[in-house]
Amino acid sequence: MTLRVTFDLEDKDLRYFRASMKRARESSIKTSDAEIIARAGQMIEEVLNSNVPAFVLQRVEKLTSLIAMLEDPEWSLASQERKNVLAALAYFADPEDIIPDNVPVLGYIDDAIMIELVVTELQHEIDAFADFCRYRKDEKARNRNPDLSREEYLDIKRRELHSRMRRRRQAMRGRPTGATRTRFRLF
Repeated sequence: MTLRVTFDLEDKDLRYFRASMKRARESSIKTSDAEIIARAGQMIEEVLNSNVPAFVLQRVEKLTSLIAMLEDPEWSLASQERKNVLAALAYFADPEDIIPDNVPVLGYIDDAIMIELVVTELQHEIDAFADFCRYRKDEKARNRNPDLSREEYLDIKRRELHSRMRRRRQAMRGRPTGATRTRFRLF
């Protein structure tokens, strides 16, 4: 048997998560990229190897794509976008949160909520990176133009996807309140 629980976060709740992300961003400035990535990876491993509810596992697995996009030398995120992803991972690498992680069933609920907020905020980056990974695997598409080397082809695709990612983010910022997506921003 499963039980579905839904709830709404009010403005004051969202302000708390935004303040938490701000603290994570500030702490990420003092920490190396490699250390943030390593700590976030350790947290993911701990969660995946522990007995946590499925709703937590489903969300924690989404963080692996953030680590992958930072570690991928061919993806090359621009500075500001990289800082946003690092700030998100810094939040999860910090053991201080609302509910201690060792509380059964509920210990990771605040992390699951923040993952939902982060994934929503970084959806354009996540989508673009996923598309880039698909292009990289698609040898048939690259071979349509035999004059392009693999590196040239990937460079063109990366630039196209980075541009698309920025256009979509800009379009989201310009949507009026009440549009289908929330105007809530973490970064």
